[in-house]
Amino acid sequence: MARVQRRRKKKFRWGRFILMMILLLILAGGAYSYYQYKQGLSQASDGKFEDDKKNEEQFKGDLPENGKINVLLLGSDSRGEDHSRTDSILIAQYDQKSHQPKVVSIMRDTYVTIPGHGMQKINAAYAFGGPELLRQTIEQNFGVDINYYAVVDFQGFSKIADTVAPNGVKVNVPQDLIDDMKLDLKPGYQTLHGKELLSYVRFRHDAQSDFGRVARQQEVLSKLKEEATSIKNVFKLPKIVGLLDPYIETNVDSKSKLIVGKDFITGQAHNVKTLRIPLDNSFQNERHNVGDVLSIDLEKNKEALQEFLSAK
Repeated sequence: MARVQRRRKKKFRWGRFILMMILLLILAGGAYSYYQYKQGLSQASDGKFEDDKKNEEQFKGDLPENGKINVLLLGSDSRGEDHSRTDSILIAQYDQKSHQPKVVSIMRDTYVTIPGHGMQKINAAYAFGGPELLRQTIEQNFGVDINYYAVVDFQGFSKIADTVAPNGVKVNVPQDLIDDMKLDLKPGYQTLHGKELLSYVRFRHDAQSDFGRVARQQEVLSKLKEEATSIKNVFKLPKIVGLLDPYIETNVDSKSKLIVGKDFITGQAHNVKTLRIPLDNSFQNERHNVGDVLSIDLEKNKEALQEFLSAK
């Protein structure tokens, strides 16, 4: 009987030791994550949105339904104004059930009705009324509900890209970009870093104009997604989050961030599917009082956008 009691006692202590080790590992992981986050934050201290959260209360997007999260992603082209015209307009969707990420790029010169302002280029909606008016504009014209928004300051893009992809991103650089941006590069496949990569995604002075830029943005977003979720970057994620914070103004709640982040980290998220609005052969180049616009077949593009986002 004494021998049995000694064994039980020894087993109990061994279990307590394992529990202590688990707690220590959790504390160490938390401390490491916090250190990494603060390190990233210190590298991004000049971010435009460090203390700017004024659009959050104004945004009236409904909560996600059917496990699909729609986020309005906006690239800020600000020169110091509160609401400049948006340089890039994207709808990012993540389906929690199928683990499918999707990105829709809406051309900024798309000619639509902006509530209270009549027919305008769609990128003017942000200048008139911030993310909320742009949300209303997309809902009215395309019948798509947007749950959250995120405004990205492009000035922080180079720091984000260098942290996520320290070895650079390989892209096919056109001669026009090299000449226009006065870059010390040769045309063809090159590995770009930071500021060079920012020039690549914003360039639109070639024969394809804004269409080429949208294609380059979707290309780079997909490659950065792959880099961010690679094994070598998993332990740098807290640092990446800290670096992102001052460069992004968003109302995405913590629960949604954790759900999407967990799937991307564990590799459950599939490759990104992309769509561009307007579709090929669904628009005409026209000139109106607001300048050169893309006059679109609204019903054709509305149907394609809804079908793309509703499909699994």
